[in-house]
This record gives sequence, C-alpha cells and structure tokens, in this order.
Amino acid sequence: MTAHANPKNLIPGATGDWEIVIGLEIHAQVASNAKLFSGASTGFGAEPNSHVSLVDAAMPGMLPVINEECVRQAIRTGLGLKAQINHRSVFDRKNYFYPDLPQGYQISQYKSPVVGEGVVTVDLSPTESFEVGIERLHLEQDAGKSIHDQHPTLSYVDLNRSGVALMEIVSKPDMRSADEAKAYVTKLRTILRYLGTCDGDMEKGNLRADVNVSVRKPGDPFGTRCEIKNVNSIRFIGQAVDYEARRQIGIIEDGGTIDQETRLYDAAKGETRSMRSKEEAHDYRYFPDPDLLPLEFDQAYVDDLAQHLPELPDEKKARFISQYGLTPYDASILVLERESADYFEQVAKGRDAKASANWVINELFGRLNKDGKDVTTSPVTPAQVGGIVDLIASGVISGKIAKDLFEIIYTEGGDPAAVVEARGMKQVTDTGAIEKVIDEVIAANPDKVQQAIAKPTMLGWFVGQVMKASGGKANPEAVNAMLKAKLGI
Repeated sequence: MTAHANPKNLIPGATGDWEIVIGLEIHAQVASNAKLFSGASTGFGAEPNSHVSLVDAAMPGMLPVINEECVRQAIRTGLGLKAQINHRSVFDRKNYFYPDLPQGYQISQYKSPVVGEGVVTVDLSPTESFEVGIERLHLEQDAGKSIHDQHPTLSYVDLNRSGVALMEIVSKPDMRSADEAKAYVTKLRTILRYLGTCDGDMEKGNLRADVNVSVRKPGDPFGTRCEIKNVNSIRFIGQAVDYEARRQIGIIEDGGTIDQETRLYDAAKGETRSMRSKEEAHDYRYFPDPDLLPLEFDQAYVDDLAQHLPELPDEKKARFISQYGLTPYDASILVLERESADYFEQVAKGRDAKASANWVINELFGRLNKDGKDVTTSPVTPAQVGGIVDLIASGVISGKIAKDLFEIIYTEGGDPAAVVEARGMKQVTDTGAIEKVIDEVIAANPDKVQQAIAKPTMLGWFVGQVMKASGGKANPEAVNAMLKAKLGI
C-alpha cells in the first residue's frame, strides 16, 4: 500500500509533479488517574503546581515507580492497532535541557518499546480506504508547561503535566496528502476513544501530533523531511502539511536544498516557521534508566487484556452492514463515536434498522450539530426516537408530521405517542374525510383537472393541495390512490 502515487494527490510545480510524503508521531495522553511514575493526579484544569509529587518535581533521591494501569492501557492500544506486543521493554533516559523538564531528562523508551509494528485501516470515503503502518508505540512522561504571558520579565513553570503518561504512536511514512493525514488522525483518535485509552481531547492537549513532511518526484527516494511540532487540531494538521509541502517545493525548484529541522505551525498566519535544527537520536545521549527495571509480562497477561477489549470501529462497521443491512456510508457515520453507535443500536432494537439509521443520522445528528451538541448531551433519548419511528411505521403519522413531532420532543420532551394524541397530530386514514377534501380541491380547479388528465405528472400538484388542505394529516398513499380513481388516470 505504501507506493500509492495517486495522481489526484500530486502537486503541480514549475518542474513537474511532486508527491508529499507524510509520517506522524502522535502523542496521546494515557487515560489514567495517576501519572506514569508517581501517584499525583492527572486531572485537568487544576491550580498551577497543585498536582506535583516529589518525583514529578525531580527532588533528589526520589525514585520512579511504574504505574501498572498505564502499561495496561499501552498494551490495549497496541492490540487495537493490531500490533506486535513486546513482552520485554526498557525505559531509557532521553537527555535534554528544557526549563519545564525538572529532571534534565525525559524517561522514554528508545530501542525496546512496549509495542512494535502494527497497522491502521483508514477510511478516506465510505468506498475508499488505505492502510497506514505503525512503526511502534512507546510510553514516556510529559514535560511541564512554561507560561510566558503572566509577567513582563519572568516566565513561570507549571508542573501539573510533568510526569503525565503519554503514548507516542509513530506511523510509517505512508500518507501522501493532507486529507490522508487528517483521515489517519481521525481514525486513530476514534480507536483510542473506543478503547478508552485516551480521550482524544485535542483542545486540552491530550492528543498532539508531530508532523513529518518531505516532498519528492513520484518514484524517487524520500526527500529530506522537516518535523512540525505539537500540532493540536486535525484541521491545522492538514493546513500545516499543505503549507510545508509547497514551501519545500518552492525551495527545491529555486535550486535550494531542504534543511532537516524542527518547525512550528502558526495557525493565525497559516504558515510553518523554523524552530531549531533537527536533533538526531545520538544528540539525546539515550541510555537505560538505572532506576527502572526492564518492563516484563507474559502472554497470559496480554491475552487477558485482549479478551476484554470492546468491539472496535472496523468490526462494528462490518457488523452494522451485515446485521442491519446499512450502507457503508451510514455505518461509517454511526461508528465514528462509540456513543453514537450505541445510541443507534438502542433505537434499532426490534425496529426497521434503515429507518432508524435515517432518523438518527439525518434528524438527530443534524439538529445536534446545529446546536453544537453531541449524542452524550442529546435532549432526545433513543426511546423517544424509536417511538417516532414506530408511529411512522404503523401509519399513525406521516413523515412530514414526524418532523414536526421530533421538533416538539427535542424542545419540550414527552412521549411521542402521547404528544400525537394530545395535539391531534394523527394521520387521517378515514377515506370519507379524505374524499371530502379531494372533492373540494377538484371542484375548485376545473382547468387543472383537464391538464392532469392530459398530463398525469400533474397529479403531484393535486396531492400537494390535498395535503395542504388537510394540514399534512392525510395519508399520502390514500390521497394518491383516490385522486387517480377520481380523475380516471
């Protein structure tokens, strides 16, 4: 899959077409209550420096102790990425100086990560997917945060994040466009959220991406890459890729060469800018951390975690297509979030699945989107949506009335059947009542009657008039049949 030089991904330059090559390093904050090597809380939004233990502050003589829950989360993530789980891994010290790194080194994993090679199937559209190889996943601790805007001449350091567990998930350079990179991050984030190993909240910095971009002529060896650090939104990842690729093409076509360097993406200006020349691994002087034993567990430990994994998005999508007969498009929308999939299944229980999916996707999601809500904050329960689907299926209300009913339930609540009863919203199936309306419409429009007899497609106009006259309550099928009989069409 790696050699997919798709013509639509190529960028035209002055000297011919160029191909972008992208690899991503995703830093995902592990969902756990305590940090990687200390018992301090990982809660977000606390007072600065209130979640800091002696270990996090690197006080002399303090020894790290591994948090088993973080190890379990890393293994579960590896299993979700269909990756090799390494029964023995080693923690290393990565040495560099940074004001918010109290130890003067970061505890990470270098040569022996906890998770090896894996693969993610990424959906570009309901019918088009490609695979991205996973190089590795390792555990490491996060640094603190420097704050520069609280004082005119001083910088402050908040160590609440210091020592929080991160999973660094390194992809292979298998992506060839900004859209592919965005789709990969979206899919990876969905998998992490299904597993419950990272909440994927990019606004809080719980999922960040280092984006490696290089360009080449199709079929050529890889070019020199630049790394764009800490991009914190999927939209910005796409913008950073596009800007950086065009910047590199411009330099090469002007006869220059690309320096391997670390860059930052400035979202306000929509551009990347140089931060520092890229360090190589040897610049960090990695060596095994003498305070931590190698991390070892057996296959039984892995098997136990594998047994309790939830159904993942790909499996769920396949099941929705085979079990419920949904289209790949509908299934892929419903499985984007675990909560959406669960909501749909509650609505579809014992009902027509396609009608249920239509109502959940078009009416519910459409309305929630408009209000900036999601399924978890929906004012309408699955039972209420199911109730509306039942009323349509049994012919009590028409599809048009159902939309009005949904609006009432959304804003005021209540049981759909009771609301229909109380407000007189039932569909009129009494043929005598419908016939009376039809006769009135025909009598009032003799010219249109002649046109309809000559041109039967005019029948739709009559159906519309009858529906209008009945306040949308007449049964459209009954109206159609009766009009045809009356006009002799």
